[in-house]
Amino acid sequence: MRRRELILGLGAALASPTATRAQRGKIFRLGILVNTRNTGVEELLKGLRDHGYVEGQNLIVEFRFSEGVGERWPELASELVAPKVDAIVAQTTPAALAAKRATSTIPIVIATAIDPVGAGLADSLARPGGNVTGLSLLSPEISAKTLSLLKEDVPSLSRVAVLWNAANPAFTPVWQALDATARSMGLALLSQPVREPQDFASAFATMASQRPEGLLVLIDSLVGQYVRQIVEFATHERLAAASTFKQFAALGGLMSYGPNLGAAERKAADYVDRVLKGENPAELPFEQPTKFELVINMKTAKALGLTVPQSLLARADEVIE
Repeated sequence: MRRRELILGLGAALASPTATRAQRGKIFRLGILVNTRNTGVEELLKGLRDHGYVEGQNLIVEFRFSEGVGERWPELASELVAPKVDAIVAQTTPAALAAKRATSTIPIVIATAIDPVGAGLADSLARPGGNVTGLSLLSPEISAKTLSLLKEDVPSLSRVAVLWNAANPAFTPVWQALDATARSMGLALLSQPVREPQDFASAFATMASQRPEGLLVLIDSLVGQYVRQIVEFATHERLAAASTFKQFAALGGLMSYGPNLGAAERKAADYVDRVLKGENPAELPFEQPTKFELVINMKTAKALGLTVPQSLLARADEVIE
């Protein structure tokens, strides 16, 4: 009986991810191409640990940080391709595009793709066709929905500033969706683009002079670094502000609507695991979120003198008092 238990125990151990890799003696080298080491990176690494990848044991991680300077992506991508990493993780579309241009053979996983097909990262969501796969956030549809929810929350809105990263080509279809939605509701959109960190101060000054009633923040890895400052600006200017990023409402923005980005980063670890095991990214469909969270900050609503419709509160996943 003991011998049987021992055999079963050894079988289970050898079936585990960590044991399998240790048996093979394979050490994987992963490139991570991001603006900064942020919470998304930590969620990704946590997901990788769940799959049995441990830094310093069977995983070497090569980080490359752009620090918000988009012109650096091609150089940084080339630096990851040169030592022939086993896979590359990109956190933003410009980074993924740079990596795709640098290599057609190394698998690339993007954790938070705004529109991978429209940006040229994939032939289709179902069959990417190249070396890039990962998660698509449905950003055109979700951004348009966020704008309509903001209008529902504040029916008197007529002019909404839109803060976005103009250096990110993935926002083209997002703008098309926003423009169509704004026209249908009689809203005027005031585009406020940024391209690098030093642009935010002038963007805030311009928006203050335009005096919109609302603010919609389109999140990518650049804009996401400045969420706290954006919320502080919106609070100071008494703007009804919304975003697709849950942390936006948690920090004091009026509302947020969108998928859980932490869950997306953890899910990206599944894709990394699959390509490291040899699956072809060309045949790995992009995954889309199925759950979206509406968060309303009632403390901010009260400070703005707003009465949030009960119909909207009833649909909220979280109400911050």
